[in-house]
Amino acid sequence: MFGAGSSGPGWGNGKAAAALFAQEGARVIAVDIDLAAAEETRAAIRERGFDCEALRADVTDSGQVLGVVRFAQERHGRIDVLHNNVGITAMGDPESLSEEEWQRSLDVNLTGAFLTSKHVLPVMKAQRAGSIINISSLASIQVNRMPYFGYYASKAGLNHFTRALAVNYGPYGIRANALLPGVMDTPLIYKQIAGTFDSVEAMIQARNAASPMGRMGDAWDVAYAALFLASDESRYVTGTVIPIDGGKSCWGR
Repeated sequence: MFGAGSSGPGWGNGKAAAALFAQEGARVIAVDIDLAAAEETRAAIRERGFDCEALRADVTDSGQVLGVVRFAQERHGRIDVLHNNVGITAMGDPESLSEEEWQRSLDVNLTGAFLTSKHVLPVMKAQRAGSIINISSLASIQVNRMPYFGYYASKAGLNHFTRALAVNYGPYGIRANALLPGVMDTPLIYKQIAGTFDSVEAMIQARNAASPMGRMGDAWDVAYAALFLASDESRYVTGTVIPIDGGKSCWGR
């Protein structure tokens, strides 16, 4: 599971998914660019009576990703689920966003999923089975008030990359799906989004109001959807991009 650490106190999408997968019996390898964050996820899982392994890797570094894949294969003999939960936001429109920030958004949000897939797919092909779960964003199909053009583009690309995986690797028994969280109450928004509002309270109020349900979702809402996509119960579900958004994607406002 890449991006399994939380960007701050509480439960991020990757951390919650790692805990839920471990609870359901998966042998989880929690990977993050911040080893301390991955180890904190492992500690949280152990507190719940389960366990996982924690590794550090930068998803934009092909060699580091390959190292994780080899570790997983040597330790467990197979890789049944690839969960990509890595994503960054860099605020800026095409005029103000630097070329470096634009490229960094593409590298982390899209190329990272390419590299993890590149190294995991041969394992899954040999098994003739596997599930790839990419955490995209509702911003991949819907423009909001945030001026993060690199995020929009990279997450939209991730959606179609996921569809292409599903079509091309379906004959090998490999499924690929993307989840599109909407307005979620996770540690990331306090670190990367709050600064675009007058206050944290204003951010929370605005994000609650952006959902037809009148409230944000949380990391567990995304984790349970990922659990379904990882399970045999979703064996005929592939090539989908599923909003986890309280109905926001249906709201024409």
